[in-house]
Amino acid sequence: MFLKLDSRWQKSKTKPRQSAKKRVRWPLFMAVAIALIGLYLQHRYQAAQRPPQALFVLGGLETREAFAARLARNHPDLEIWVSSGSPKHYVQMIFDRAGVERDRLHLDYAAQDTVTNFTSLVDDLQAAGVDSVYLITSDNHMRRARIIGEIVFGSRGIAIRPLPVHTNEEPEPWSKSIRDGARAVFWLFTGSTGEELAQNLDVEPLREWVEPEQTAE
Repeated sequence: MFLKLDSRWQKSKTKPRQSAKKRVRWPLFMAVAIALIGLYLQHRYQAAQRPPQALFVLGGLETREAFAARLARNHPDLEIWVSSGSPKHYVQMIFDRAGVERDRLHLDYAAQDTVTNFTSLVDDLQAAGVDSVYLITSDNHMRRARIIGEIVFGSRGIAIRPLPVHTNEEPEPWSKSIRDGARAVFWLFTGSTGEELAQNLDVEPLREWVEPEQTAE
């Protein structure tokens, strides 16, 4: 009988201690979370104040390159980085017609999709001393591109400022943004973009470019 009473007394004595720990943990967790969010927002604000040093163009549609060429003509101090865009000779022609010097052009064709648009060039941009870019892509594609860019470029201290190209297309579904955002986070921890895994999750490749005169009627 004494042993039973003693065990009950010990249990009742330890319960307040456990609840006290829980009461301490939650305010501490919330304080840390608020502090981290505050630091992140402060970093984003400071990054947004840095003037962009380059145009970063996502391949897939030549209208994006034409938009970038017009902008580059009016901002001769900006370098132009095009990730997996139209064929080299055609991109050069677009910028030549806009009066943009070819030595400002950086063309790269390593990317296979939107995630690799960023991961394939982030180290090159950092090595070139770029810490802020104008992000150029279609307006319906911008949300997904910004999420990936904030993660991938943000990990190297590169700020992005979106410049969407107008289209008449509906915005992409949130599922694509969530999927590719998860791939970008996966890349942060593993160095892999999960392309093999994503092939089973409806990841679309970059559009195959066709010259206007070769387009079937």
